[in-house]
Amino acid sequence: MPSDLLSRLSKSPVLCDGAMGTLLYAKGIFINRSYDELNLSQPEMIRSVHQDYLHAGAEIIETNTFGANRVRLARHSLGDKVRDINVAGAHLARDAAKSFDVWVAGSVGPLGIRIEPLGRTSFAEAREAFREQIAALSEGGVDLLLLETFGYLEELRQAMLAARDVNPKIPVVASVTVDEDSNCLDGSDPETFAAKLTDWGADVIGCNCSIGPVAMLDAIERVRAVTPLPLAAQPNAGMPRSVEGRNIYLCSPEYMASYARKFVAAGVRLVGGCCGTTPDHIRVMKSALRAGEAKTARVQLSAQQPHPAATQAEPIEKRSSLGCKLVARQFVTMVEIVPPKGTDIRKEVEGARFLKSVGVDGINIPDSPRASARISNQALSLIIQREVGIEAILHYTCRDRNVLGIQSDLLGAAATGIRNLICITGDPPKMGNYPDATAVFDVDAIGLVNIVHNLNRGLDIGGNPIGAGTGFVIGVGANPGLPNIDEEIRRFEYKVEAGAEYAVTQPVFDLALLENFLKRIAHCRIPVVAGIWPLVSVRNAEFMKNELRVSVPDSILERMAKAASPEAARHEGVAIAREMLIGLRDLVQGAQISAPMGKYSSAVDVLEALGSSSGASATA
Repeated sequence: MPSDLLSRLSKSPVLCDGAMGTLLYAKGIFINRSYDELNLSQPEMIRSVHQDYLHAGAEIIETNTFGANRVRLARHSLGDKVRDINVAGAHLARDAAKSFDVWVAGSVGPLGIRIEPLGRTSFAEAREAFREQIAALSEGGVDLLLLETFGYLEELRQAMLAARDVNPKIPVVASVTVDEDSNCLDGSDPETFAAKLTDWGADVIGCNCSIGPVAMLDAIERVRAVTPLPLAAQPNAGMPRSVEGRNIYLCSPEYMASYARKFVAAGVRLVGGCCGTTPDHIRVMKSALRAGEAKTARVQLSAQQPHPAATQAEPIEKRSSLGCKLVARQFVTMVEIVPPKGTDIRKEVEGARFLKSVGVDGINIPDSPRASARISNQALSLIIQREVGIEAILHYTCRDRNVLGIQSDLLGAAATGIRNLICITGDPPKMGNYPDATAVFDVDAIGLVNIVHNLNRGLDIGGNPIGAGTGFVIGVGANPGLPNIDEEIRRFEYKVEAGAEYAVTQPVFDLALLENFLKRIAHCRIPVVAGIWPLVSVRNAEFMKNELRVSVPDSILERMAKAASPEAARHEGVAIAREMLIGLRDLVQGAQISAPMGKYSSAVDVLEALGSSSGASATA
């Protein structure tokens, strides 16, 4: 058996192997295959890769199990093979290593989905998925665990907790992936993630993948300054270049070897390579380390810096007029204006001016509803606020933006004076006119609320200070009429916990469902603004019920069906909407009135039921 790893790391560096996927791809395995499943179907191929690295001088070899968790395997219909694939992966590495004095590391990668607070998967669910994989690796006989290529610290923490659940004594290497600015995907800088991983009990802290040696060395030097733990560095063999349709890594073995020495000089004790690294690279790196050319620099450890504190968010009543009215428990009124499909916004601006004249509190502007291509709702919000002088409530969806774009957009919105948001997940592109368009969905509405809540406190998603907070009033969506109301309540609780400050419901056509929803959220109640939709036809009612998942009772469908003409149907739709508004007036804190087909007069006709718009013109 090899000597104790942590004891060895305290004395001298250890060389890990390189990429597994790079070699499998070179052997003709297409990237749409599950590389982890090859442990079962082509074990000799996996064993040969291990042996190539061992003969090159690697002292740690990783199991071929990076993506062998239930979530990633399920994409290949292999969700029930977690134990088999991981045990086989450990056995293959152990068998290849039996004639060498080396360690076998169980490779564990991210789940490939977002977990809370940025996604639907809970901490407990993520931890259980990691626990299942790690238990199988432990059963297979790995010597240590390499938790690698994690971009989100909270997910890495769940993997670390799962490792301790399975075997509290097994060494754990916690390795993050960083960008060229040395930050994780969640924005955490080296000082932040190193301090957290140290506090969470990692045995070794490292960086791997994504970047080449130069940028990784910058990150490692910053990590070294804030933790006494052994460090790991496994960079890619440079940044990939596209050559005739294939990604090629161009760093030579000699170049990688020169940086292996620099890593060791910076305090790294576990050195290896990631994407693009081959046995040739490892062989030359081994020679460089063995030659003793690297002399460990004496590094003065600085005291751990405290995590920057969040600033106090501005009171909601000072952020916007809407926020002030919600706090004062005034009944707020909003009217929805849908952005046009072209660049002519005169109708929308004039509509906003008309609505302001009759006392409407705010203009609610959706974000490409039904996944249709329209003018930017953020641009329209800014124009309406500047030209009309009425507050906009900006719908902000997760569909089209990654977490970097989300933060950039929101910082820009705050800088231009937008203060009111409704955070929603967004309709998938397949619902719209461009079904081949791709969606992003880095986060869902819950994760988006977390991001905005942090920005309001002067922090980015990694907890790094950005200066003054953004000052948004944070709204969310709610659907009281969903058949699975328990799931809707659960998500609503998460949204409130994440920082939601008010909610806007889907259109209400059934007061009993709204009353039930309000009772169910009594323990986490925030101001609720009810959606009101003046129907224009029976087809419109059927569309709402069957395609938008809005609860429309049969009695409403019957009333709309009896309308003898389009004008009669419009009047009946307004009458129904007025009845809903009167019925919910004392239940909620406001109403959002839609204006089907841009008929803003219909919205005002509905609002007249409150007795506050009786003098409004009906010509808009």
